[in-house]
Amino acid sequence: MKKYPHILSVLLFTLIFFASCKSTKRIASGEANLELSAKQLIKENAKQSPEFKTLQSKLKISYASDGDEQTHSVTFRLKKDEVIWINSAFSVVRAMITPEKVSFYNKLDNTYFDGDYKYLSDLLGTELDFEKVQNLLLGETLFSLNDDDYNVSVIDNLYALQPKNQQQLFEIFYILSPQHFKLKSQQISQPSNSRHLQIDYLTYQEVNKQAFPENIKIIAVEANKEMIARLEFKSVSLNEDLNFPFSIPSGFDEIKLK
Repeated sequence: MKKYPHILSVLLFTLIFFASCKSTKRIASGEANLELSAKQLIKENAKQSPEFKTLQSKLKISYASDGDEQTHSVTFRLKKDEVIWINSAFSVVRAMITPEKVSFYNKLDNTYFDGDYKYLSDLLGTELDFEKVQNLLLGETLFSLNDDDYNVSVIDNLYALQPKNQQQLFEIFYILSPQHFKLKSQQISQPSNSRHLQIDYLTYQEVNKQAFPENIKIIAVEANKEMIARLEFKSVSLNEDLNFPFSIPSGFDEIKLK
């Protein structure tokens, strides 16, 4: 049970969203327009940002690292730009993250964490904040596409975007779909630290004429260590009045980061 907090970490950075089941269908692939410029592609991508106030979903997470493999289902709630909340069966594990902090408790070992984003950033090997976590789950780029000039190319009928001037500390690579202009993959590498983060959006679903991730695969590599998580979102509802209850039980021991 000591490795259960790793599952929680995955839950915290893999929270998700979407869609009324009645109007859900999988999005197919399309043909890429070889003449589309980077500026036009970025503009089309921006148009696809999902519009909603709250989201509730059942989230299935499969996790593998260092020979440990686990699968869990949790309830996920999100108030856009404000709160991400998850709860396991019988409230054994509950977590809430806001733009200010990350908090969770675990009744299996009577521990809790209440602090900054270092916990998640260390796990994925790249600096995170609330906006990046939310973007990761909604199929949005971790870094704004408006911050730099980009080169665009077409590889295997998919768009590839790379900054013209890659940053010294890390390299960024985005793959976008020609059908709905959402991400198929985003990759961040830090060669000097032997770190690599890859988020693959395996399938999307169409909900109320909007594209949302359906299945996500996350791979985080640091030196010779690898963590793989798979996310599947079901039974989603949008724009309901949701509560986000959270309080740390008395008598629990605080998790201290090294």
